Amino acid sequence: MAVIEIRPQPFFGNKNRAFWNLQSAGWAGALILRAIGGISNGLPLSFLVPVIISTITGYSISLLLSVVYKNLIHRRPIVTWSSTAVILTIAAALYAFIDAWVFLIQNPTTETAFITLFLGSLFLGIMLLGAWSALYYAINFFLRVEEQNDQLLQLEAQATRAQLAMLRYQLNPHFLFNTLNSISTLVLLRQTEPANAMLSRLSSFLRHTLVNEVHSRVTLAQEVETLHLYLDIEKMRFEERLRSHFDIDPAVRDALLPSLLLQPLVENAIKYAVTPQEEGADISVSAHLDRGKLRITVSDTGPGKTGTTAAKNDSTGVGLGNIQERLNQAYGESAIFETRSAPGEGFTVIIALPFETREQIDREAADDSATDEQVRNETIFGEHAYSDADQREPVNTPAMASFQHKDLKT
Repeated sequence: MAVIEIRPQPFFGNKNRAFWNLQSAGWAGALILRAIGGISNGLPLSFLVPVIISTITGYSISLLLSVVYKNLIHRRPIVTWSSTAVILTIAAALYAFIDAWVFLIQNPTTETAFITLFLGSLFLGIMLLGAWSALYYAINFFLRVEEQNDQLLQLEAQATRAQLAMLRYQLNPHFLFNTLNSISTLVLLRQTEPANAMLSRLSSFLRHTLVNEVHSRVTLAQEVETLHLYLDIEKMRFEERLRSHFDIDPAVRDALLPSLLLQPLVENAIKYAVTPQEEGADISVSAHLDRGKLRITVSDTGPGKTGTTAAKNDSTGVGLGNIQERLNQAYGESAIFETRSAPGEGFTVIIALPFETREQIDREAADDSATDEQVRNETIFGEHAYSDADQREPVNTPAMASFQHKDLKT
């Protein structure tokens, strides 16, 4: 049996439809209340005729008011409220005139003067149309505030995405310049094969940095693969002076993290540990699961924070600050970022993130969808329906390249 999917929508999602619904319901409610009041007082059913005509009159006049108010609501407050007061008085007078005139036509023998009927209907008109006007402005001001909040949220989201884009694409130009200089040198020395290999690795690395969306996340396996491409390039420059070690727990290789998060840390290690030392340095990258969090450690055997590189002030300023800002944008207080260093003992960066996998996220989304589907079916048919979501196959994460748990070789 085909299941009709019902998707709830906000009441004010369609403003035009919401206006007509409220307009019809409001005046219908006023008609019902006046009818009940008259019947309760023992009036004959004939009194309903002027009540119905009065309601139709108020309904029509309020439609005219909505057109006028729509143009007034965007004016200055003094213009809006003074014009509203004048227009509301005219509208209430028109309502009272029609109401009194209809009453006289239906009751030609009445001794009540027209002015008396007019004043009595004027009070009723001011009450009804005044309440209608107050609701009109209140609802529209509420919707304007909601729209402004939505626009503010969209602007904040755009600003966040722009900031993430800026942070992600702030690659250190020194790396690119040094690589291109190395390629140029190899070409001049007619060492075409190493130059071609270096150029190919540079192309692969840049492709990896641009293939993902700015605000997307990649698996740890993909991030480590990018690090291997980057280190392959640097290995051709530093040769045996650059020694890398990877210790990645297979249980966390599918964990998600912001793309290109670790490359600046390795780049800093090369700049401040490998470059200034003739013997070079070791760079270690480890990752494992620690109390439900993905714990990543990047360390080097350089001179440390207060070593010989401390006096150098040629940093671009986008290294550690870049990483910490991206973590704050993506995880807030759920992420941990620590640095440890001592003279002659190298530099260590520790990052702890919530452990999440793409398969886990897809499974939770499928479970939520199945639950929603089941609730809808129970609401429609009054029984447990078999949900299409239960037939979905689980989404499997593509197999990633295996890790190399040894030094990269040129």
